[in-house]
Amino acid sequence: MYLWERSRATAAFAAILLIGAAAPARADEVEQVVNGGFDGTADPFWSTAGMPIALTDGRACVDVPGGTTNRWDAAIGQNDISLVAGETYRFSFDASGDAGHVARAITGLAVSPYDTYFEQSPVLGDVQHYSYTFTASASTEQGQVAFQIGGSAEPWHFCVDNVSLVGGVPPEVYVPDTGPRVRVNQVAYLPSGPKGATLVTDATTALPWQLNDKNEKIAFKGTTTPRGIDVSSGQNVHTIDFGKFARKGAGYTLTADGETSRPFDIDGKAYEKLRADALKFYYTQRSGIAIRDDLRPGYGRAAGHVDVAPNRGDGTVPCQAGVCDYTLDVRGGWYDAGDHGKYVVNGGISVWELLSEYENSHAVRKIDLQIPESGNRTPDILDEVRWELDFLLKMQAPDGQVHHKIHDQAWTGLPLLPDQDPQPRELHPVSTAATLNLAATAAQAARIYAKFDAAFAARALAAARRAYVAARTNPISYAPESDGVGGGAYNDSKVTDEFYWAAAELYLTTGEKQYATDLLASPEHTADSFGSGAFDWASTGAAAKLDLALLPNRLPGLNTVKAQVTAGADKYLAIQKAHPYGVAYAPANNMWDWGSASIVANNLVVLAAAHQLTGRDRYRDGVLTGLDWLLGRNALNISFVTGYGEVNAQNEHSRWYAHQLDPALPHPPVGSLAGGPNSSIQDPLAQEKLAGCVGQFCYIDDIQSWSTNELTVNWNAALARLSGYVAELH
Repeated sequence: MYLWERSRATAAFAAILLIGAAAPARADEVEQVVNGGFDGTADPFWSTAGMPIALTDGRACVDVPGGTTNRWDAAIGQNDISLVAGETYRFSFDASGDAGHVARAITGLAVSPYDTYFEQSPVLGDVQHYSYTFTASASTEQGQVAFQIGGSAEPWHFCVDNVSLVGGVPPEVYVPDTGPRVRVNQVAYLPSGPKGATLVTDATTALPWQLNDKNEKIAFKGTTTPRGIDVSSGQNVHTIDFGKFARKGAGYTLTADGETSRPFDIDGKAYEKLRADALKFYYTQRSGIAIRDDLRPGYGRAAGHVDVAPNRGDGTVPCQAGVCDYTLDVRGGWYDAGDHGKYVVNGGISVWELLSEYENSHAVRKIDLQIPESGNRTPDILDEVRWELDFLLKMQAPDGQVHHKIHDQAWTGLPLLPDQDPQPRELHPVSTAATLNLAATAAQAARIYAKFDAAFAARALAAARRAYVAARTNPISYAPESDGVGGGAYNDSKVTDEFYWAAAELYLTTGEKQYATDLLASPEHTADSFGSGAFDWASTGAAAKLDLALLPNRLPGLNTVKAQVTAGADKYLAIQKAHPYGVAYAPANNMWDWGSASIVANNLVVLAAAHQLTGRDRYRDGVLTGLDWLLGRNALNISFVTGYGEVNAQNEHSRWYAHQLDPALPHPPVGSLAGGPNSSIQDPLAQEKLAGCVGQFCYIDDIQSWSTNELTVNWNAALARLSGYVAELH
């Protein structure tokens, strides 16, 4: 498959049947909860031991003890609830509590593995009525409704009444709020760059538009260009070109067809900050170290997975049963995404892209990332990447091959801070892809870090050589698609591109003939590596060609590689020119891929490389136009980068950036890139809310939508490299 898919044992919402499937017969509305009004007794509700239920004015009340860690450490609920898959339910109740405390209201499974089908976490105060609708993903006679109220240092008082779970209710129709019909880059346009916008309208003929300054005075005007129906959104659209206007300023808006856009700047300074923020993201993803609140206010937390209870720890991690007879110390590295897993192939492509930014940019070497290592003699970007590189080196097995991943034995729920994860940790089998990822990135690291840490560079090169030999001399080993319990599978059934990439990095570092020979003999060398998405963790041929084209080397026929890069860029430019939203991405059958926002960003990285190679402005302009889509010029009128744009993604799927579920936890850091539209909508929430969605509309900013709204280390690497290129244009 093109991009990885995560199976979830603990789905937070349930799936509505997909289009084309037969819908279940809808039952009459039926109450599932017994005695939800607490008429004279609390039975059959239960509560955690030591926290008895008292009836006060007809409400069920408990004194919640302080000093607990997790929400589920204190709870009140009712078991033996019947649920029917595909049925829609209304879960409602009245609740109150000491001001500022949170109750996690759930409907789920009362027995192991305690799957959660629905959850909300209202912040309490005076009595308030709450009502939610969800669709069940599973049928069970062993369901429960519960209110999880632990996790507070101080004791507090909680009351609930009129608890109801009614089945057979009509499903709610989700309609995204797309705001004004004029869609713009909500952050900034470069004064000397192209400036485009898209108008959603029923009109089929040109319309007047005007550019307004922050004082609402007309600064520029013109007429729209009708573009017809946009396939990627199903909308009738016009485009607006105001590229001739170059005056710097803040608070501009565009008005057309009676609608006024969200505000934006004309200035490039924002991209300097965006580059830094995209890189700062990695510090709070670190495993094995306490995150300092003085460096990331609001994000401080204890070290995760360092062998301190309740963690099982990453210090002596065994393999899955039957895989190996040794343990490895794999502490450190970055948590890959919204879970607590660490994956070599996704870490590898992330390391490569960040180190490639370093190799192609002098400015990034001076950025202060405010990390514990800041102020030493090594650029901060290299210090941050070193945290992941050390982990990748630790994943090498005694025979030179590399374990594919390490993560929990089973899926955990949300929210869950890394240091509170109680699951056993396991090494998964070695894979050829992971082995070659280490060969490529360790070779790349060897040439970069030699100036700063010669011993580390030598160790990295030795590991790279050993991994490359191991990959060539051992049978090909693929990570299976079925290995998706407790973590993503990251399965990949094609590794000729990883062999090519590893050979390229080893050749660029050593100049040795054996690697050049392998490069030239590879089928990837003459193949078109620039598909609908240029590169990602499962497709690395283009990554190799970008480095070969951009870095000094003497590979025979090098001009052919450079020509392939520019041909790929021309392909993306042609797609972008035909797209009324200016997107350099057009997947087959309008089926947008998992992580589409990063695919768009990486396609723009190819355009940036072509600009570096040729100096032609059309490639620079293509980068800037494509960036607009990420920052708000899209069908949903949302910036996919947290903290950038008037309306931006705030609730990416994460166990510890989980403000949507627990107000005591933060939103994702500013500069986090959301996954973006995904036509396959694999998670239950997306299936419920987005069934039948068209292209760009297959996205929802909700923490439970792990298939459209997760964050990952490789996606932020794309954002960092892209925003860095734009910052230097400024």
